[in-house]
Amino acid sequence: MIQRETNEKLRRHVKFSLVLLLGVLGTSAGLTGCKDLGAGGTGEYAVATQRVREIAAVQPESLPVAGPASTQPFVLSTTQPATQLSEVPITLQQVREWALQNNLSLKVDLLAPTIAKQSISEEQARFEAVFTTNAQYGTTDTPFLTTNQQGERVVAVSGSEFLSIAPGVRFPLITGGSILLSAPLNRVENSTGRIDINTGLPISDSQWTTDFTFTFSQPILRGGGIDANLASIRIAFYQYQQIEARTKLRVLTVLSDADRAYWRLYAAIKNLQVRRQEYDLAVRQLERARRRVTAGAVAEVEVTRAESGVADRVSNVVQAERDLRVQLRELKRIINQPGLEMDTDIILQPASEPRFLNVRFDRTALAERAIRDRMEILETELAILQQNESVKLAKNDLLPLLSVQYRYNANGVGEGFDESFDLLSDNDFADHSVGLQLEIPLGNQAARSRLRRALAQRQQQLATRQLREQVIRQEVLRAVTDLETSWQAILAARQAVAAAARVVQLEERQFEQGIRTSTEVLDAQTNLANAQAQEIRAIAEYQIAQIDIALSTGTLLGASNIDWKPLEAPNR
Repeated sequence: MIQRETNEKLRRHVKFSLVLLLGVLGTSAGLTGCKDLGAGGTGEYAVATQRVREIAAVQPESLPVAGPASTQPFVLSTTQPATQLSEVPITLQQVREWALQNNLSLKVDLLAPTIAKQSISEEQARFEAVFTTNAQYGTTDTPFLTTNQQGERVVAVSGSEFLSIAPGVRFPLITGGSILLSAPLNRVENSTGRIDINTGLPISDSQWTTDFTFTFSQPILRGGGIDANLASIRIAFYQYQQIEARTKLRVLTVLSDADRAYWRLYAAIKNLQVRRQEYDLAVRQLERARRRVTAGAVAEVEVTRAESGVADRVSNVVQAERDLRVQLRELKRIINQPGLEMDTDIILQPASEPRFLNVRFDRTALAERAIRDRMEILETELAILQQNESVKLAKNDLLPLLSVQYRYNANGVGEGFDESFDLLSDNDFADHSVGLQLEIPLGNQAARSRLRRALAQRQQQLATRQLREQVIRQEVLRAVTDLETSWQAILAARQAVAAAARVVQLEERQFEQGIRTSTEVLDAQTNLANAQAQEIRAIAEYQIAQIDIALSTGTLLGASNIDWKPLEAPNR
């Protein structure tokens, strides 16, 4: 019966301790953290999700312009089909969607924000409560000499048995301090506690102690305060946003590469058409030369010259087919679409038509827009904010260490657990203590060096921002120059194609009259093909120049925005 009551009071003691611990846990929740840590809730600057997740699309006409261009280039004349392989029409929008979904480089890059975000969770975990416990059990058995009732010296044994259990919960505070709650329970059975006056031998003595301890510790100078203790979370958050900005830049780069590959494939297909047309013209010249030789109007050498010309055009077609396959594999590599692998014999036929603008861009306004929207500038600004936090921490490290500690302990003692717990519940015996700890470094050279390093790194980031602004301005000016140059190249190529076509007609007519040779006709046809190929290159470079202008301003050429999101981490 006594044992049952003892067990019941033991359970009451454990329940009482848990209630106290949970109560303090609830009241201190506001001090130990909140769900918004590392997401703008600790005072850090939070970049809008839309800014780093959404890629704006622009129409070139909506960009800052200074006026209309001189004139429109003409549309390339229709040529023969490019290939006998199977063809799949593909639009520029499809290329972007497939690249965003399947590109292997992007799959690697889209994991970077997910990895970086775990660093925020890691820093937040610093303020999680920790359950602690310490349990010990032991016995002692020590012999000693004593005198019995008859006055004889005898050997007696002094022994003890002890059990100690001290469960507790420690709460780290966002102020840098901590709260420790513990409920130690001790039982000691000691055979040397009392001596029997009749026998002179020790009598076993049992004692229980039950305590409740509250300990509060808080640094006041170095390491103290909410701002200093949440700095690591803010730094992790800035690093996460930097990686998001860097990932958006990678998405832009990959999509722009896909656009360029699309137009280079367009140019390769058109160039193959031109070279096949050149070959067909050479074949017709061979037939014309044979008819003239049969009629006796020219010498046999004209057929030989025409045959040589046909052979040369075959090599041009082979080279054009090689260029087409190279550009086709590059586009297939970027989009990585199942069924359109690099080793498949499928021609991706561009279905989107080239765009021709009738504007002149305002270079200054375009450069200012680029500086405002480019991810490189945002990344540098976040790095500056990160360095500001590092400077604050370094200045805090210069302060002396001054900590205050308060300890409250409620005591209970008795021969049995029930008496000890009853005494603890009455709270008649309690201890209070307050202490201060002061530590002043002599010299403090390490902290001063960390501060100088943090200041130098912040200055470095400020200089980096200025450098990136200069580089961005240069990229914008170069992109505008490339656009204007390729526009002029299209206009020049148009005139060259028209002139070369007229020369071919004149040369063929004069060959029929016996004034020109097959070599001169073939040379004229080659000049026409080269002029058409130059026009195709100029058109493709003009499309690429538009892509570069959009990329230089941190946007993507098109009519609709693109949203990206990091890949999810596996749950554990």
